Amino acid sequence: MNSIINETIGDGWAMYHADTIEVARNLPTASVDFSVFSPPFSSLYVYSDSPRDMGNVRSDAEFFENYGFLIREQIRVMKPGRLVAIHCMLLPTSKAMSGVIGLKDFRGDIIRAYQAAGFIFHSEVTIWKNPVTAMQRTKALGLLHKQIRKDSSMSRQGIADYLVIMRTPGENPEPVSHTPETFPVERWQRYASPVWASTSGVDDEGFLICGDDEVAGDPSSGINANNTLQFRSAREHSDERHICPLQLEVIRRAVRLWTNPGDVVWSPFAGIGSEGYVAVQEGRRFIGAELKRSYFEAACRNLQNVKNQDSLFALDAPAFVGSANS
Repeated sequence: MNSIINETIGDGWAMYHADTIEVARNLPTASVDFSVFSPPFSSLYVYSDSPRDMGNVRSDAEFFENYGFLIREQIRVMKPGRLVAIHCMLLPTSKAMSGVIGLKDFRGDIIRAYQAAGFIFHSEVTIWKNPVTAMQRTKALGLLHKQIRKDSSMSRQGIADYLVIMRTPGENPEPVSHTPETFPVERWQRYASPVWASTSGVDDEGFLICGDDEVAGDPSSGINANNTLQFRSAREHSDERHICPLQLEVIRRAVRLWTNPGDVVWSPFAGIGSEGYVAVQEGRRFIGAELKRSYFEAACRNLQNVKNQDSLFALDAPAFVGSANS
């Protein structure tokens, strides 16, 4: 029985409307150079009513049981020595759902799940987020200024994003190499920072002042939290709002740093196509899977509108994994 609901193949990219595990099972072994994506955050958000939706779970244990099927396919399809970049965050808990106000170590759970499957914990990046924006969006008790006046023992810092990097065992047969022109030392110093954010100086206590703006003319200089693909067109009335979108600059840095031109980039949770949009712009090939129909359709529109910044060459479509009509 065919598991692909629909598919669209473009210049250098392929999008599949399907269960991501079924798509992964059809990918050839050692065929993917890099994978970057934002998985469902356990049951924090509900994207669809489908029983195949990993967000439709009753517990974290159930989520990681299902996610484990994908992780085991990932270690098979990734080339030796290549990287998987997972966008995640710590998850807030509430009295209503968990009995206490606090945080769950979702980031650590992801790392442990990949290690259990044989991946190597390679590195991670902390992505700065504006706590004022988070407070306005979530109304989290710990971020409210009035909580300082009431009882600051319940005040907390904003929740950062993370890009957790896991490495496939083995030696990479095709080194990812750069030149001083494509990666000058100043750029590498920004990429090598454990925290990705633009800065605008130092305050009177000696702390860096972080912001969302890039250095003029240099998109690699900072992470603009507002620079995400527009997702309103993909949203349905019953959707919950996703408070942790994956910024385009995060994807761009990862793709530029960890892939060669022409490499295959895979997103098993493609959403509206952010990873593919950047990958194709950067001269890479892309494979994406998305279960939600409206997101799949938006991803195809976004990928069809990509302008390849370098226009180096016309890429062949990635490896075909199935057919909606076969």
